[in-house]
Amino acid sequence: MLQYYFMLGVRSLRRNPVLTALMVLILAIGVAASVSTLTILHVMSGDPMPHKSERLIVPVVDNGPLRGYTPGEREGEEMSYKDAVNLLASGQGDRRTALRGVAGTVEPLRKDLPMFSAQGLTPTRDFFAMFEVPFVQGGPWSEADDKAGADVVVLSKKLAEKLFGSANPVGQRVRMLGFDYAVVGVHDNWSPVPRFHRLIGGEGAFGDTDEFYIPFHNAIRHEFSQNGNMNCSSDRGPGYQALLDSECIWIQFWFELHSASDRPQLQAWLDAYAAEQRKLGRLQRAAPNRLFNVMEWMEELKVVGKDSRISAMLAFGFLLLCLVNTIGLLLAKFSVRAPEVGVRRALGASRRDIFSQFMIESAVVGLAGGVLGLLLALGALALIGSISAQIAITTKMDWIMLLVTFAMSVSAAILAGLLPTWRACQVTPALQLKSQ
Repeated sequence: MLQYYFMLGVRSLRRNPVLTALMVLILAIGVAASVSTLTILHVMSGDPMPHKSERLIVPVVDNGPLRGYTPGEREGEEMSYKDAVNLLASGQGDRRTALRGVAGTVEPLRKDLPMFSAQGLTPTRDFFAMFEVPFVQGGPWSEADDKAGADVVVLSKKLAEKLFGSANPVGQRVRMLGFDYAVVGVHDNWSPVPRFHRLIGGEGAFGDTDEFYIPFHNAIRHEFSQNGNMNCSSDRGPGYQALLDSECIWIQFWFELHSASDRPQLQAWLDAYAAEQRKLGRLQRAAPNRLFNVMEWMEELKVVGKDSRISAMLAFGFLLLCLVNTIGLLLAKFSVRAPEVGVRRALGASRRDIFSQFMIESAVVGLAGGVLGLLLALGALALIGSISAQIAITTKMDWIMLLVTFAMSVSAAILAGLLPTWRACQVTPALQLKSQ
């Protein structure tokens, strides 16, 4: 019976093509507007590493001066070099990494390729396993290279192809940032969305990926300047060593815990560490030490802003308006079929049968609106993505949003069909037959 009602619904689309086309178009426009904004919101707020995001932790300690301090304020999200080194040596968690940005000139060996600028990251070796960076050739540098700050580099696949073509670059040398680096690995196209590991001090949540990685201690040994945020609220002397000894915050830190249940233990250790540092004359604000997992970190840094949420709300408001218009059109469509309903009721059809038939017809309209709405949504996302590369990252529709599109369209059509269908079920067979 359901199959029969479905076929009736398909035939009803051709019964009044103008009215049907108008309903499908209105529904499709409302669905497309909602799905487009919902897709962007879905990408921006999605969990980039759902299987371990609760175990990846950012520690935040406030080392700002007491002068001018207002309780509740915070210097920033990064930490000083002293704190980063101490946390690296702490042994807490399964893995630890400190990272900061660098940028400079790359001098290719190829004669046909001029010098160019590139930007990269300076993590410790644990970074690659912690964030599951895939490799196509080679791998991370060794622990010995990590501790020594050796002149080794991991290239992105894009940069490796630019410098060496299709040849295997592992073992080759490349001159960059004024020094010769040995290539130890090439990572595959790795671009988590959002770029949660570097929300601060870089290109932001949806910026370009880093083109190379060198050891954290290598950048310190060569005294590379900072490419990113640096906050120095207290005085420091001249020179690079003075920067390392200062309370300037410019380094981001991540822990990977063995289990999310280890978080209280890490919090206790961090509080004890802060208390110990206060005895040494540091961290005098005595502000709460905080830990953030990946999703909390994204919320703290407002990866999804209020404007994105407001846009989604407005889009759903527009869908509601389209729904009201669809109700009116369905009322008109079903009202002219009162004689048909009267005959069916006289032949023994129950109100339940009439209700099922008309609701399935509404669902068919929703299905057609979903197909057209999907095409319009894809076009809208492509248009939005053409504005910039950063925006384009957020406009990719996955299979979840594909299902949401059809679910939203069919649900909207069924909801819009409730009142018209109820009205159709109230038809009195005797009155309709007398009027014929």
